Amino acid sequence: MNTFEQTNSTWAPLRLLNLYRLTLSAVAMLVCVANIAPSPLASESFSLFFNVSAIYLLFSLLNIITIRKQWPRFDFQVYSHVFADITAIILLLHASGGVTSGLGILLIIAVAGGSLLIAGRAAILFATIATLALLSEQVYRSWSGSLWDSNYTQAGLLGASFFATAILAQLLVKRLRESEALAAKRGVDLANMAQLTEYIIQQMQTGILVLDAHNRTRLINASARNLLGITMQSNEAADDDVVAYNLPPALTTQIEHWWTHPDGTPQPFKSTELSPKVMPRFASLGEKREAGTLIFLEDMAAIAQQAQQLKLASLGRLTASIAHEIRNPLGAISHASQLLAEAPQLGKSEIRLTEIIQQHTQRVNTIIENIMQLSRRDRSSPEAINLRSWLASFIDDFCLCEEIAPAQIHLKLANEIDIVRFDASQLQQVLLNLCQNGFRHAAQAGTPQIWLRGELSKESSSPYLEVIDNGKGIEPSLIEHIFEPFFTTATNGTGLGLYISRELCESNQAHLNYIPIPDGGSCFRITFADPRRKQVI
Repeated sequence: MNTFEQTNSTWAPLRLLNLYRLTLSAVAMLVCVANIAPSPLASESFSLFFNVSAIYLLFSLLNIITIRKQWPRFDFQVYSHVFADITAIILLLHASGGVTSGLGILLIIAVAGGSLLIAGRAAILFATIATLALLSEQVYRSWSGSLWDSNYTQAGLLGASFFATAILAQLLVKRLRESEALAAKRGVDLANMAQLTEYIIQQMQTGILVLDAHNRTRLINASARNLLGITMQSNEAADDDVVAYNLPPALTTQIEHWWTHPDGTPQPFKSTELSPKVMPRFASLGEKREAGTLIFLEDMAAIAQQAQQLKLASLGRLTASIAHEIRNPLGAISHASQLLAEAPQLGKSEIRLTEIIQQHTQRVNTIIENIMQLSRRDRSSPEAINLRSWLASFIDDFCLCEEIAPAQIHLKLANEIDIVRFDASQLQQVLLNLCQNGFRHAAQAGTPQIWLRGELSKESSSPYLEVIDNGKGIEPSLIEHIFEPFFTTATNGTGLGLYISRELCESNQAHLNYIPIPDGGSCFRITFADPRRKQVI
């Protein structure tokens, strides 16, 4: 540390040294005023001892102000304080009979204090001045006395102790400065490491949650907030170590059960009805609960996505063999019915039977095509999509292909909705199916209208997109079956549209849910995955 670049913490030793100076001068004044000075204090010149003590006390009181104001600068104050200490102590020593008074030992404290505050050659300078001042007082006493004073040896030894003190203080200061620099470097390294660790924890896709013995949050990262649907607390801005969050009851129940039965198997839970399933993993931070609980939260959508890929792979192999076994005889039946319909001797009833055969063979062929489309599709490749511009392009294409007026589709996206992660071609297929269903059912109630509305979920802060129509809605008794394969209310439907749409959403770690509308109409909500969470397939 440079001598002239002192921090606030460096002024503390100077303040302590001045406190010693203040105490020393106050005691000297007290013994003079009370006339209780022990021998040999003030034995040769009481007036000199009293005057020096008074000036020394005033100087110490003035230093309180200068140190607090930190003006003049630090090095100037150190030099002036040490020189004043040497001068005052030499004069007090002279008024008390010289070296034999024992006051010379006080110079060691002055030299040591100055040497500790300013390292380098200044320490030797303080020792030199103190030694010369002490020897000068001894020489003056010898010349002014009638007898030769033989205390030079004692003065010389005391001067040698000044230099020894200065050298030792210099070595001590060097070690202290090195230790201080090392501690500062370690402090910076620890601060950087703490900041890096906090950044890593906050950016982890796995939710991290640390609770104390009372289930109060000591640490939570952004992924855990999203998975649990926790919003920022107002008192959290104060950087409190412990914050009381409202954790989902399903999680707190499992925490209590885990502490009672550590070998139990945790179960996935939902923080809200529309939130994704979350799998908790528990670990103790110590042998007792007071040490805290570490909880890892995994989004079950990733696990479901992997299972979905395995299921689709198996389904692909199965449907390939089914298609090979069924489509050939189905084609033969269709071809035979066409030839039979061309026979001239057939009556109207027979021709109607051939039409029924053709109609149902085409329906079976459509079912096979849909299943093969599901099994043949490539693995999902989620990518960052600008939802606003993508939907605008989708609406234009949909209106053109379905011959629908653009005024029948209404788009409303919140400003917070920007980027979502989804396979673009699969999102096209999902929205195409939902919009076609919406227009087909809304047409039964009058002029069909579709609303595409996107916002951020209040529970999990994840983006979602709703497809809303103005139809009659779905009967409550049928809602739990609409996503089942081959379930349909239409006479010519296959019942695979919503099933395939949900499967495609699950493959992209998204969720497709039906939300009833009390006033009529249907609402299908696609809840996208957290845009920060890059899917690993």
